[in-house]
Amino acid sequence: MSAHCQLTGAKPVFGNNVSHSHRRTPRRWNPNIQRRRYWLPSEGRYVRLTLSARAIKTIDRIGIDRAVAQIRARGERV
Repeated sequence: MSAHCQLTGAKPVFGNNVSHSHRRTPRRWNPNIQRRRYWLPSEGRYVRLTLSARAIKTIDRIGIDRAVAQIRARGERV
């Protein structure tokens, strides 16, 4: 499972850990990615989406039909 959100496009961000002595070592911040299954009433089927926690809240607010339309507008297959 790739660590990117289908709705918001969130993906890992890279940077450095900085110790007390100011030595830098590479690290990455991963988004909180979840696999969710939603019923899509307009198509009469379930869709499985890879979403960040923020995107799950967005779907709760705007609805699954509008969210799927936004995902398709970005060029992703649902």
